[in-house]
Amino acid sequence: MPKHNAIEYYLELLKKTILYEIWLEHEQGATPEARRLGQDWPAIAHSMIGRVRMDNIQHCMESVVKDNIEGDFIETGVWRGGACIFMRGFLKAHGIEDRRVWVADSFEGLPEPDVVNYPNDKGYLFHTIDYLKVSLEQVVENFSKYDLLDNQVRFLKGWFKDTLPTAPIEKIAVARLDGDMYSSTMDSLSSLYPKVSVGGYIIIDDFAAVPTCAAAVCDYRREFGIDDPLVKIDNAGVYWRRTK
Repeated sequence: MPKHNAIEYYLELLKKTILYEIWLEHEQGATPEARRLGQDWPAIAHSMIGRVRMDNIQHCMESVVKDNIEGDFIETGVWRGGACIFMRGFLKAHGIEDRRVWVADSFEGLPEPDVVNYPNDKGYLFHTIDYLKVSLEQVVENFSKYDLLDNQVRFLKGWFKDTLPTAPIEKIAVARLDGDMYSSTMDSLSSLYPKVSVGGYIIIDDFAAVPTCAAAVCDYRREFGIDDPLVKIDNAGVYWRRTK
C-alpha cells in the first residue's frame, strides 16, 4: 500500500472518531446531515464543528504545508479539543516536527459580556451554558486518548484578552477562531492576525451563526483594510487566505 494512502486512511478514521460518525446512532437526536454541518450539540463526540468544517481544517493545513508557509496552528475556543486533536494528528501523520498546535481556551466556558467595551455582546448568555464549559484536565485527557499529547501541543488557559497578547507564538500558518462573541473574536484577531504568515489562513467558525462574531470580523477587516475574499465553508463558517 502506498504511504500516502495510509496517511489518508488514518486522517479519515481520526475525523470519524472525533466526530463520532461511526457510532452516530448512539448520539441521541443526531442525524448524519446535522453532524456533517455541525448543527447539533453532541453528547459524546469530541467536536461539534461537523464534517465540513473539519475537512476545511485539513484543506488549510495541507495547503500551507504544500506551499511551505511558515507557522504554527492555533484554535481559540476549543470545547472538548477535537479540532486541535485533529491538527496534532495531521502533523503526526505527516511526520512534521517543527510546528506546534496551540490550544487556547478559558476552559471555564465563555466570558460574561463586557457591554461597556463591547456593546455588541449585550444580551448574549453563552456564559450561563454549562455545556460549553470543558475543563483543561478533560481536554488534556482527550488528547491522551488519541496518543497525541506531547510537546508539540501547548495549552493557553485563560481569557483571550489575557493570554493571547503575550503568547510565545512567533508565526501562525492557520488560525481557527471559535469564540462566538464579539469580544472573543476581536481579542483573537487583534493578537493573532499580525502573526499570520502571508499565505496562511484565518478560519472563523461562527461567522454566519452568531451576528456579533460576524460584526467583529467585518470591523477588524475594515479597520485594517483586509480585502482578501471571505470563502464560505458551510452554513456557519468562513475563511480567508492572507495575501499581503
